[in-house]
Amino acid sequence: MKKLFLAMLATETNTFSPLPTGWNIWRDTVLRRRKEHDPTISRGQTVYAPLFARLDARGWILAPGLQAFAAPAGPTPRAVYETLRDELLDDLEAAMPVDAVMLMLHGAMIADGYDDCEGDLLRRVRARVGNKIPIGAELDLHCHFTPAMLDAADVLVGYKHYPHTDTYDRMLDLFEILADTADGKVQPTMASAACKMIGMYHTTREPMAGFVERMYALEHESGVLNVWLAHGFPYGDVPSIGAHVVVATDNDPARAQELARTLRDEFFTLRNAVVTPQISIEAALDLALADGRTPITIADTADNTGGGAPGDSTFFLEALINRGIGNVAVGPLYDPIAVGICQDGGTGARLRLRIGGKLGPESGVPLDVDCTVIGLSNRVVQTLNGGPSSLGPCAAVRIHVEGDPSEHGIEVVLASRRVQAGSPELFSGVGIEPTSKRIIVVKSTQHFYAGFAPISARVIYTGDRGALIADMRSIPYQRVRTSEYWPFNAAPELTD
Repeated sequence: MKKLFLAMLATETNTFSPLPTGWNIWRDTVLRRRKEHDPTISRGQTVYAPLFARLDARGWILAPGLQAFAAPAGPTPRAVYETLRDELLDDLEAAMPVDAVMLMLHGAMIADGYDDCEGDLLRRVRARVGNKIPIGAELDLHCHFTPAMLDAADVLVGYKHYPHTDTYDRMLDLFEILADTADGKVQPTMASAACKMIGMYHTTREPMAGFVERMYALEHESGVLNVWLAHGFPYGDVPSIGAHVVVATDNDPARAQELARTLRDEFFTLRNAVVTPQISIEAALDLALADGRTPITIADTADNTGGGAPGDSTFFLEALINRGIGNVAVGPLYDPIAVGICQDGGTGARLRLRIGGKLGPESGVPLDVDCTVIGLSNRVVQTLNGGPSSLGPCAAVRIHVEGDPSEHGIEVVLASRRVQAGSPELFSGVGIEPTSKRIIVVKSTQHFYAGFAPISARVIYTGDRGALIADMRSIPYQRVRTSEYWPFNAAPELTD
């Protein structure tokens, strides 16, 4: 039987975030060591379960290594990254000989002294296994695609959808290519083409939805193994920023390069159409109030913890209170201190509570509110990217708003873990029925969409205040040559 080494080392780094991605964040998200893996238990774990049927069918066995994922924040301290990296490499050494290496990475991990953690890791893996063993990695489409990654790996497969509803499908795609490579059925040849664009592109609407279908269609052509668009991550201040088209063919580098350039040119022509309209908080509230349907979901994209934001900004909540707008649900707002106070008070307690605004200027100011604790839970679990996501212990409070004619107030979910909004369970888990609200405010950029769009009469995006400013031209880059990228330059030169 052939042996697959599988490991994970992944996080998305926002270089503007005030929070270092230190040991506490890794431990609080996912940190499972090789010796902790039980093969029987692993078959039921989210990250491994979809693989086992394929492994069994093709006669492969799994050699699991380190499984580490950290919720997005600022750069990882050098010692933390090097410790995790070296542990993964030691796990690989212990598993050898192996027939293929499969890594679950992100592509936008930055550590002190390392702009390209994935390229560094892949290069070291290649040095361990040599040139004959196929190496593949799954990447988030919000990655910084680099030559170092391309040089070290045989194949790199990225998500196609944002929100990331296809992570497990792409994992299976990657395994099939690696297994076929190990069996001598294919010889992956890869190429990429830089689009010279910085932005966030939602695949739930046109023309992005059609562009994704175009990539799928190409994969049905003979000799084309994989096609995807690396959107890039705007909040990582590194020279490798920006979107790239990535193509893998079967022993046909010329065709891979031709397809990558063709798709790059097609995507570039769509640059003005693929941007999701973003408006101010005040304008978003005006639109929601003018719309007679309910509920209206508004995305507070600038405070998305999934992009490294603190998750405790009060800009939206302050606007709601100042305008006396009630019958609103807001969440999740990261504030473990407030959760603890609510737990001590108990359900029904009337409190003067200071919430949010604790983690920096991008969080706004703390708000002192008159509220009632309306729900408590030791663990709220929502669905995020197709899997379970825990918000930890949570509290729901109803803020009493002066001048609110609805008398429903503003109901806020306070969370003890930094997790973005994923599905309505984040509200219903503490007794709030989101469909009964006039407005739902979710702290997320797009991953909320799969869960909230089906229950919403309308979805509105706003991101003018917070750590993830929606206007790319307002991001205070220091290391990016912005003149070489759209939207800073209306027509940048496309070079390979």
